[in-house]
Amino acid sequence: MSQQGFAEGRKGGRKDGRGVRLVGGTAVARDATAVRLDGVAIAFSLKGGERYVAVEGIDLGVMPGEFVAVVGPTGSGKSTLLNAAAGLLKPAAGQVAVFDAALTGLNGRAGYLFQADALMPWKTALDNVAVALEPQGVPRREALSRARDWLARVGLSAFVDRYPHMLSGGQRKRVALAQMLIRDPEILLMDEPFGPLDAQTRQIMGNLLLELWAANRKAVMFVTHDLEEAIALADRVIVLSAGPAARIVGAYPVPLPRPRDISEIRLEPLFHALYKEIWACLRVEVSRAYASGPA
Repeated sequence: MSQQGFAEGRKGGRKDGRGVRLVGGTAVARDATAVRLDGVAIAFSLKGGERYVAVEGIDLGVMPGEFVAVVGPTGSGKSTLLNAAAGLLKPAAGQVAVFDAALTGLNGRAGYLFQADALMPWKTALDNVAVALEPQGVPRREALSRARDWLARVGLSAFVDRYPHMLSGGQRKRVALAQMLIRDPEILLMDEPFGPLDAQTRQIMGNLLLELWAANRKAVMFVTHDLEEAIALADRVIVLSAGPAARIVGAYPVPLPRPRDISEIRLEPLFHALYKEIWACLRVEVSRAYASGPA
């Protein structure tokens, strides 16, 4: 496998006679990209009028149903790309498109799972999940019923009345996952969601994520510092260079069979071969980031 840009990557899907399909009830071209970043640059203004370019010249597409993991050294702009895909940051150059339509505001077709807990401490697990349906105008009784169903899917049926401070880190993360998925977003944006968890809990959460994703595949952009986690979860791993002006320096398909078990797949010879190949690229950028000091 060689390093390759998105333009050389897989296009995915076949057109039928009409060349369209339904996504969230909307007809889109069969080869439409769920999220596409074309020539994207993100810059920030610093004190003294200086301008810091976080990422530059980013060409990246995520197909419907594709799980893409993004890795890179600290300060390479991984979270910045997610924020651009979410519509939280406006590119200084280039364009972000969602299902081939230019993104001009917040990405209402995406769900975002952050690294830090975003649960409301005064609400129970049940209410924290049900509240995600309020913007859609779902009646409370129906919202609570759907929230119970989602908490059952993430293994928390016995904890619906617990408050966040009464839950473990892994349990809080399950509530947050249910809170995101209950809205049935077409795109999942995940910013190191399992980073604060211990190794064993991360494996459990990774398997849970894969199980839920396999049931109704969404397009996923998953940011992580953990290369093993990226390979175990993803269909494709994207490597960012050291910042500033980070760019894509590698794109690696992951041909490991599915369904996958996080702990078992790491024992496969192909997994180790992939890790060795991707780490050879990533290690160079990590070394550059450390040599240049804090961004």
